[in-house]
Amino acid sequence: MSYATNLIEPRPAPPKVASRMSGSRIIGFIGLGLWILLAVALVYMMISNWDTDKFVKYGPRYLSGLWVTLTLVVVSITFGALLSIPIAFARMSKSRVLNVISYAYVYVFRGTPLLAQIYLIYYGFGSFKAQIESVHLWWFFREAWYCALLSMTLNTAAYQAEILRGAILSVPRGQSEGAMSLGLSPFVTFRKIILPQALIVALRPYGNEIILMVKGSAVVAVVTVLDLMGQTRYTFSRTFDYQAYLWAAVFYLTMVETMRHIWAWLEARLTRHLKR
Repeated sequence: MSYATNLIEPRPAPPKVASRMSGSRIIGFIGLGLWILLAVALVYMMISNWDTDKFVKYGPRYLSGLWVTLTLVVVSITFGALLSIPIAFARMSKSRVLNVISYAYVYVFRGTPLLAQIYLIYYGFGSFKAQIESVHLWWFFREAWYCALLSMTLNTAAYQAEILRGAILSVPRGQSEGAMSLGLSPFVTFRKIILPQALIVALRPYGNEIILMVKGSAVVAVVTVLDLMGQTRYTFSRTFDYQAYLWAAVFYLTMVETMRHIWAWLEARLTRHLKR
């Protein structure tokens, strides 16, 4: 056995490279500083122009509108999730008829603005009052709240169907093949093997969709629904104070940030077994 007699001489560590302030970094710091100054200025204006009388008079309206917004979002997301399941399976179906119908539905509702859909449902169905009364559904389509709920449900169902379909297709085919080799039925395979993995993949897109619906719900104010934005428009029409919209922005930002943190906690909780 031979031993090395000449060892490699130790070498000093490479010199530490001093960080340089590049042009892009300087521009980034300047932009960040401007955003901070803007935020401070907005907070200062809101505090300095605080009007207790307006707060007492219109504050309850904001809370009422906030409740309407949350109700619309929660109910539409729930119904949309239920509706998205058959649509997603129809999109993956081998039946050409089901595939074409579901594709057309998703294509239309994802390709057109939510505002246009609300207009078509609220004002469009209102043009057929006699026909709708004949089937005893006028009680539904005459109310702006129900029309807004229907529009939001149909819209989010299209997006959720694509989220669910993509998540299911992302699960490797070997998972279902392994379940079949063990003699599991297709229903059990989907419920206990495919769906849990697909929902983890779809978790973040679902959170994004909920946040988009929270912000998109503001358009229902154009059909006289007194949600948060509807109450904001009412307040501004009485006071002509631009702070009415600033406070609405604060409410929306609070809802979005709260939802983001809740969803981040939920995602971390459900995926803790995947972390090393």
